[in-house]
Amino acid sequence: MGKGDQSQYLLLTTKGWKTGTSHKIRIWFVEYNDRYYITSETSTKAHWVQNIIHYPRVSIEIGNNAFEATARILDNKKEQELSKSVKELMKSKYVIGSIVEITRDMK
Repeated sequence: MGKGDQSQYLLLTTKGWKTGTSHKIRIWFVEYNDRYYITSETSTKAHWVQNIIHYPRVSIEIGNNAFEATARILDNKKEQELSKSVKELMKSKYVIGSIVEITRDMK
């Protein structure tokens, strides 16, 4: 993805931590250092964030591209520089709660 693609949405599929069923959401993202970042305004209270905490393996679709990935919640205290950079990219779109990093699996 190129820098011009940063205003797009991605389709995130998580595994329900209670049910084990797939759940999809469409969410705005930014790309930074070959990783994708999304945010939850309700921090870890969001169901999809809880799903990631319990099962970090996710699938994402961006445009016509689909791939497997691993997601994690950024630790704002331990990763201050990364959090600051991502927040700067996101500030025009969201009130930042929890930031989730998605790393595409390499094949």
